[in-house]
Order: sequence, then C-alpha cells, then structure tokens
Amino acid sequence: MTYFVQQDSVVRQIWGKSDTILFIFAGASAEFALNKAVDWLYFTGRLPADPLGRLFSTVGYARRIVFSEEAAAHRAIDSMAAIHAAVEAKRGYAIPDWAYRDVLFMLIDYSIRSFELLERKLSMQEQAEVFEVFNRVGTRMGIQGLPQTYPEWQLARAEHLRQNLEKSKYTSDLYRQYRKHLGSMRYWLLRQAQVLVVPQRVRKQLRLLRVPVLKPVLAAYKISRIFRAEWLLKELILPPAYKAEIRELDMARV
Repeated sequence: MTYFVQQDSVVRQIWGKSDTILFIFAGASAEFALNKAVDWLYFTGRLPADPLGRLFSTVGYARRIVFSEEAAAHRAIDSMAAIHAAVEAKRGYAIPDWAYRDVLFMLIDYSIRSFELLERKLSMQEQAEVFEVFNRVGTRMGIQGLPQTYPEWQLARAEHLRQNLEKSKYTSDLYRQYRKHLGSMRYWLLRQAQVLVVPQRVRKQLRLLRVPVLKPVLAAYKISRIFRAEWLLKELILPPAYKAEIRELDMARV
C-alpha cells in the first residue's frame, strides 16, 4: 500500500502527538489573526463563532492527509479544495493564491518550530521533508506560485511575513474570541505558548511578551513525559469539552 507520507517520515512523528499539534495551532492562531486575508475566515462566521472547533476541523484534515494511503489523502485534499471553491463562489471572487500559500507556509513553519521546541532540532533533510509533504498538498490543491525547493521556501516565507501581516480590527476581535472560548487562564497560556513558537515579526506585531515565562513550565512538562504523567498537567489546562479530541491526537496510527 502506498501512503501519502512514508511510515518512517518525521512528518508522522510531528503530527502524531497532541503536544506538537497544540503548539502548531498556538502559532497559527497568532498568525491567522494578523493575516491580511483573515476576512475570508470571517466570511463564513465559523472561525469567530467557534475557534477551537475550527482548530480540530483543520487538524482532522491534516491528519487524514498525513496518515492516509495516497488515494484517501488525495480525496481529503480535493475535499478541502471543493470547500474553498464553494466559499469563493458564494462570495463572488477568488481567495488570492498568496493567502493559500500563507496557510501552507504556516503548516510547514510551525510543524518545524513546534517539534524543535518540544523534541529536538531537525536536520536540514528533515526540514526539507516537512516542506516537501505540504508542498505536495498545495500542488494537489492547485495553488499557484509554490516554491520548488526548501531554500526557495525559506526565502518565500520570509517575504510573506514581511508583506502579508498587519494588525486590524479582525486581529482584536479574534483575540477576544480566543479569550471568550478559552477563559482567562487558558487564554494566558495560549499567549505564552505563542511567545515560544511564533517568529519575531509576529511576536512584535501582537506585542507578545519577549520573556517566555512558560519556559519553566515547559521544562517541567518535558520531565513529566519521562514518567508518563503529562496528562496530569493537561487535565489542568485543557478545555474540558475538547479533552477527548485531544486524547485522540495521541492514538497510534498505521
């Protein structure tokens, strides 16, 4: 059987643990709020109405792609493309290709950043492997202007960060929704996780604290994993309504 992502791929390691995935979306939730095309996420109303539900919906698609055989992964990608095409038809014009690239670039960048924060440094070959997997997703979706190599992606990512981020009314509203749905303590933890994982430009525009006060907590959490006690901490910090979904992220995959 041919899989979309090889079974020994580092991408499966990255997307096989809830810890890494939660940091990926901590970073993405920050950058989404600054993206110049964030109005598209407001058009359907789904993101501001249920940001956590939207997160797990996106996670579901990403994991179906990463852990599925090739034909099933292609169906999942085609389904994503069809959903976006329907939104474009309803609004009356197309989502710009740079906005599609931005989302793809976030998945690549935060996959690497989150794994390195929680596990170990990735080799250049492994980083290129993350790029290659998600670039194939973008190619299947028909996204134009994708970089062809990892070094080209690094340059394109830096340019996107310079050109496509701005603080707007959507930024403030989206953070209000995060606070509303998470509560004050979990909202504070989200922002501290963002400090650890987002690029400097994102951190500066959101005025996130430069001193990562979550680092001692993260160190304690890493120690707890050695003794398989990490869920004691997760029980304290995770939203009760989503604990089952988050546990599902840790289930063994083929």
